[in-house]
Amino acid sequence: MKESFKRRIGVDLARRIKLEDGIVWAGENDVHYLDIQIDRPPNALETFDEERCERVKALCREHDVQLGLHTLSAMNVAEISPFLREAADLYLRCYIDAAVQLNAGWVEVHAGYHFTADYEERKLAGLERLRRTCAYAEERGVTLYLENMNREPQHAEVNYLGHTLDETIFYFNKLDSERLKWAFTVNHAHLVPEGIDGFINVMGCERLGVVRLADNLGDREHHMYPGTGNIDFANLFGRLESMGFDGHYMSGYGTLEDMVTGREILVEEAAKGGVPVG
Repeated sequence: MKESFKRRIGVDLARRIKLEDGIVWAGENDVHYLDIQIDRPPNALETFDEERCERVKALCREHDVQLGLHTLSAMNVAEISPFLREAADLYLRCYIDAAVQLNAGWVEVHAGYHFTADYEERKLAGLERLRRTCAYAEERGVTLYLENMNREPQHAEVNYLGHTLDETIFYFNKLDSERLKWAFTVNHAHLVPEGIDGFINVMGCERLGVVRLADNLGDREHHMYPGTGNIDFANLFGRLESMGFDGHYMSGYGTLEDMVTGREILVEEAAKGGVPVG
């Protein structure tokens, strides 16, 4: 039986809270999908020894929570420098290993960033690193979500790769791994001319793993509370659900409490879009 729409809306803990406390909080607030970044204390990757992993898994079972891991976008997947090249590979492999140890349902990754003059070199370097990472994820049985990123201000020297529709298509056309899915960040898509509908029109739902939610005015990178920007969430949900998307959504804005109250607004918008929300 398909989960209710509300139940499918998760929360990105990011670096807001210790993971164990976040799982308990999720249980108390009827949240069943969580993202977490495990780069820094109190959730630094190296602190997840066997004992801690077992404790986290027990809490997830107790509170009926599906956990996912979210790599840091500041770690450049398109790294080309000596020593750092190997470090970037190791970073991604360690996240995949941690996902196995924690029974995490996914690891969210990015395509990296470039410095304008080295665009082609870094795009290809990132592609090959993602190809290696997909192969390792296949070995370990872990699903990767590749996120479409945000546009930087005009004339910025540093820009994310994979922020336009064409760039997003490039990676998915070149990487045919069954373990690679799309993390559709709608507020990022809202920043480029193709817009949210443009991404949906071309990308569809076949490889869609998660839809990341925050509002936006379309002018700059900003994760806003639902209803304070101009994203048409009713249209978004109506289109995706009618196309057969039955995965989860992930809120990423404000505080944990904001994402609980904002969930009610998102459910109302889904109903306006003709989505059964009962």
